[in-house]
Amino acid sequence: MGACLGACSLLSCASCLCGSAPCILCSCCPCSHNSTLSRLFFTVFLFLGVLVCVIMLSPGVESQLYKLPWVCNEGTGSHVVLQGHIDCGSLLGHRAVYRMCFAMAAFFFLFSLLMVCVRSSRDPRAAIQNGFWFFKFLIFVGITVGAFYIPDGCFSNIWFYFGVVGSFIFLLIQLLLLIDFAHSWNQRWLCKAEERDSRAWYAGLFFFTLLFYALSITAVALLFVYYTQPGACYEGKVFIGLNLTLCVCVSIVAVLPKIQDAQPNSGLLQASIITLYTMFVTWLALSNVPDQKCNPHLLTHFGNGTVLAGPEGYETHWWDAPSIVGLVVFILCTVFISLRSSDHRQVNSLMQTEECPPVLDATQQQVVSEGRAFDNEQDGVTYSYSFFHLCLVLASVHIMMTLTNWYRPGETRKMISTWTAVWVKICASWTGLLLYLWTLVAPLLLPNRDFS
Repeated sequence: MGACLGACSLLSCASCLCGSAPCILCSCCPCSHNSTLSRLFFTVFLFLGVLVCVIMLSPGVESQLYKLPWVCNEGTGSHVVLQGHIDCGSLLGHRAVYRMCFAMAAFFFLFSLLMVCVRSSRDPRAAIQNGFWFFKFLIFVGITVGAFYIPDGCFSNIWFYFGVVGSFIFLLIQLLLLIDFAHSWNQRWLCKAEERDSRAWYAGLFFFTLLFYALSITAVALLFVYYTQPGACYEGKVFIGLNLTLCVCVSIVAVLPKIQDAQPNSGLLQASIITLYTMFVTWLALSNVPDQKCNPHLLTHFGNGTVLAGPEGYETHWWDAPSIVGLVVFILCTVFISLRSSDHRQVNSLMQTEECPPVLDATQQQVVSEGRAFDNEQDGVTYSYSFFHLCLVLASVHIMMTLTNWYRPGETRKMISTWTAVWVKICASWTGLLLYLWTLVAPLLLPNRDFS
């Protein structure tokens, strides 16, 4: 009897996967907006792909990948590794990551094209967006299997440049979300301090501002210690010094009297968060410098045939500190994209999301009271379906570059560390600082526009 009841429960939950809108007709799913659940389910698909990529990077999987047509066939007995070069036989996992992320990007790009100009849930395509999850999973698996049979040829080289461009854009999206988060955080705590007439909220803002600046200064010191050398590494010194100078300038601009008059909620909390993020991106950039003296993460080769890295000769793992921190930031940013709706009109306009949750009618309130998800997009979608999938496309190529450490497939079928990754990340940090600076000075330069 217990087995029968369990089977019935599973069948009732299966309607969440095959229905025209997720969980509207089943009580097994949590109470939430239909639009939020759909975004979360697509994000789960992305995280499943990331999990497969992590598994493909495991050493035990390499032997199975030799059976696929795009593996290395030459030089099986030669495992010479030079600075910034890794033998192709040890990179089967990274080629698998390329194909897995290509499958994810193709899957989300397909839905991005399919969902163009969907205005409300009354559109028949909205049923595809919000339901039929089992069939979507089958499509996802089918595209993934097909991607693993793509012959190598020029695929890795071409897809690398797609990854560079997409990852650059995704870094800017991360910064945009961070700026919005910082503004919202500062505004809410200031409002609570005024409403409750308590200085504790001001103390909290001061504490976190001081903490973020302290972390930034510590990061600068560590970057100079580990990624520069006396009489060498001039590029790294310039990048660190220039970004530090730009962050100081941005922090000063944020507290200028005219800026405060135009934007009373602007302050050092936002500037400290942007400074810390800039140091983070600078760290990611320096971890790809193709010079053994200036990059402790770079692979090298020793006479005993063991692949080592760094001056102390520790065993090399692809899960170095920049990759782990980058993966954590990626996960947080992706979840934030799935759940967020900003308080700022300009951010919502750019990210194609709603400004505030809609008011529930009597029918929807009854659905909420029964613990079920409800359709909150009958009068209009709360986010752009197409743009959301485009963000997931960019997230797919960004995680590909993160997991492969931005190494480029070379003509000799080796993965090569180049300056391309360094310049892309440094330019992303500069663009992000300019973007934040624009949010500060725009009300002064364009007084006739509403920047509230």
